[in-house]
Amino acid sequence: MQASRRLETAGRFGPAFLLLVALFGIAACDKDKDVDPPAELVDIVAKRNVQEIWSLGLGGDSENLRLALRPTVVEGTVYAASHDGEVVAVNAENGRRVWGVKTKLSLAAGPAVGSGVVVMGSSDGDVIALDASNGQQRWRKAINSEVLASPLVASDLVIIRTVDGHLEGLSLTDGATRWAVDEQVPRLTLRGTAPPVLAGDRIIAGFDNGRVIAVDVRNGDVLWDTIVNAPHGRTELERLSDIDSSVHVSGDDIFVVGFQGRVAMLALDSGQIWWARDASSYRGFSMDDENIYLTNSDSVVVAMRRADGAVQWEQSALRRRGLTAPTIDGDSLLVGDFEGYLHWLDKSSGEIVARRKTDGERITNAAIAQDGRTFVQTDSGKVIALRSTSREERTADSGQ
Repeated sequence: MQASRRLETAGRFGPAFLLLVALFGIAACDKDKDVDPPAELVDIVAKRNVQEIWSLGLGGDSENLRLALRPTVVEGTVYAASHDGEVVAVNAENGRRVWGVKTKLSLAAGPAVGSGVVVMGSSDGDVIALDASNGQQRWRKAINSEVLASPLVASDLVIIRTVDGHLEGLSLTDGATRWAVDEQVPRLTLRGTAPPVLAGDRIIAGFDNGRVIAVDVRNGDVLWDTIVNAPHGRTELERLSDIDSSVHVSGDDIFVVGFQGRVAMLALDSGQIWWARDASSYRGFSMDDENIYLTNSDSVVVAMRRADGAVQWEQSALRRRGLTAPTIDGDSLLVGDFEGYLHWLDKSSGEIVARRKTDGERITNAAIAQDGRTFVQTDSGKVIALRSTSREERTADSGQ
């Protein structure tokens, strides 16, 4: 079976197996079945103007590794990291470097920024914290398991989620372990890990066994544990039920989606499922006051009403292009694909309203949108800042 060459024993990373390919590659298990190719791009009528503001090349090619390296923007500074260990802080307006350091680590997740520190995780199981003002190392800790989810800085803690189902609270001051929680990981999982999310005094995290848990941030006590994505099927591939994308918390509600399972709304206080709809995603979603915008496992972008999950529209023109989760950019949604293209979709209809090519390398992680700009990092390590405006905005600006 061809797919057997695509599975990797986790070895030092624990008992789990990691699926190293995009999910449409699963079809290769049947050698007699043709794999449908990615959709070809067709010309569009651009209704948004896209302008590149600046770009920065970090290097550290991470093609096919599916790492969680994504820029973070805090108080006018962009923090970014590359797989070969470089970490930089640059001015968000013009891309000028504030500082840069080479950690000599195979960085795989982050950076997360908060309380004056910049935190990353590595492929070799290291966590490193740098001073946000100058890049000097605060501390470094070996946790012996690959980190594929961005760390979370929560008050005086750094929360780390590893590929072997380990959730750990580390001291922000020196990296010492404060508490740890472990969830059992299936033998076969997708390559990816859901990052932990802070909601008040609790940490919410999804796991590869289809569970979502709430943990008291102060002591690691598990407050509730809910099965959102129960495994089903006869084979291990059919039973994949990973929750690999971040949950979203809004008020007293939690929204979550899993692979080969469901998108659901849960109660923050108890984990009770209020509603659930069939869905499959390992890339994730964004949401506003009305809708959830989801990239499903076939790279179809779907808008669902957040009150009950009812589908509002679907955009399938980018099917099988390995899309990122959508990022809300004004009245549009921004997704990246496996050829380095960025696509803007009208938020109300799903119509593709703009497109721009970056450096031709895969974009694995969703863009960041802040203060009218978007920031995206390709798998080659290039960080790009862009601004997009609608036709109406351009007309208004020209009339001033």
